[in-house]
Amino acid sequence: MLVVMKALATQEEIQAVCDRIESLGFRAHPLPGAQRTAIGITGNQGEVDRGNLEEMSGVAEVIRVSKPYKLVSRDVKEDDTVIRFPGTSASIGGASLAIIAGPCSIESREQAFAIAEQVALAGAQFFRGGAYKPRTSPYAFQGLGEEALKIMAEVRDRFGLRIVTEAIDHEALELVAEYADVIQIGARNMQNFSLLKAAGRKRKPVLLKRGLAATLDEFLMAAEYIMSEGNYEVILCERGVRTFADHTRNTLDLSIVPAVQRLSHLPILVDPSHGTGKRNKVLPLARAAVAVGADGLIIEVHHQPDRALSDGAQSIYPEQFAQLMDECSRIAAVLHRSVPHGIQLEQTAGLAAH
Repeated sequence: MLVVMKALATQEEIQAVCDRIESLGFRAHPLPGAQRTAIGITGNQGEVDRGNLEEMSGVAEVIRVSKPYKLVSRDVKEDDTVIRFPGTSASIGGASLAIIAGPCSIESREQAFAIAEQVALAGAQFFRGGAYKPRTSPYAFQGLGEEALKIMAEVRDRFGLRIVTEAIDHEALELVAEYADVIQIGARNMQNFSLLKAAGRKRKPVLLKRGLAATLDEFLMAAEYIMSEGNYEVILCERGVRTFADHTRNTLDLSIVPAVQRLSHLPILVDPSHGTGKRNKVLPLARAAVAVGADGLIIEVHHQPDRALSDGAQSIYPEQFAQLMDECSRIAAVLHRSVPHGIQLEQTAGLAAH
């Protein structure tokens, strides 16, 4: 069910409706929009008695949401969700594309700083890097753990980049939530419902990657798990699905971008690095992702990809990333959107002094 408030409803009226919903044994999820506030109701097993709510002050209507996902749906919130980061111009959603770049894994402080400087100069506002790596082989590099999180915190202080990194389990989630600006839930954990609910109880944005064989509905229902716990700052990410094709690591499904945007108000990013698994395919698929309307990109960048401890084959060089930013900026302009500009060297030096 969904309670739609009148355009001029006061905060007191909205709170009164939320209190009434809670008194009935359900959960209330107020989602402010540009013109109105909608209040989603979860926890009900059937129809809610509309009469208890329709007559309340400030209520415009009470409607039934037919889709299995409620809070994710545009029925609940017509306006696109834009996630902002206080103290910075960085955002995810809206007219400006979010560009997240960095290595697959944090290997050392020197490696992280070398890459972070280059992606910041090219215009990235977010730095990605793995502290915990769910690898196919138990003998592959598993990440540096909290040491990597501390290095990324230094990167944020030095270059002003917001930090995006993955939590692979409940133990890692606690540390990631402490250090990162965005908690990533990887493809292998998209339907780890216990972890999704735990991330939903954190009050930090969550970036949710599509599972290796997930349908659109399964993807959106995974996001619903996070939002149902009260965290409404969810970012979706297409990173390729498993098919019979062998010319790429995965098959990047760009058609899911407009499909998501038709059904949901949440921003959706594209990861052409994991989506292709091959360096020479990252740039063309990044261009295509911007053209199809993605709200941003996640790009793996490494200054020495041949020596990378993970995913070197799909990591592009810093100069290739600069080219990607330039070309994607031109495509974004056609769609009346923008790509962030790079910081100047003197600004970088200024950041170091703080």
